[in-house]
Amino acid sequence: MSEKIDQIVEDLKTLTLLEASELVTKIEETFGVDASAAAGGGMVVAAAAPAEEVEEKTEFNVMLDEVPADKKIAVLKVVRGLTGLGLKEAKELVESAPKQVQEAVAKDAAEDAKKQIEDAGGKASLT
Repeated sequence: MSEKIDQIVEDLKTLTLLEASELVTKIEETFGVDASAAAGGGMVVAAAAPAEEVEEKTEFNVMLDEVPADKKIAVLKVVRGLTGLGLKEAKELVESAPKQVQEAVAKDAAEDAKKQIEDAGGKASLT
């Protein structure tokens, strides 16, 4: 190791617990990292992305998660209406659940589709 690194390690050995805690806090603030992750009993400093505004998701995929056997026909009708698929294709989609029904749709449309599927007796989710 370089002499500079060796000197830093020697300086760290002389710190009190309070000083070490303050050092960790300062490093976290200065470099935007999180030192709370531990692996194998040792402390690991994990790099964190700089604080950015989290963009709200605007497009969603509608997933058909589950279709009870007694609700298959009702869900099939809803899926046909949502996708424009023919009877055979919609039937295959419903029978192969979990399956994506719609891709990259607006939040309101996705929530509406999910509600329609659930009202028909199926289970749906947004991803």
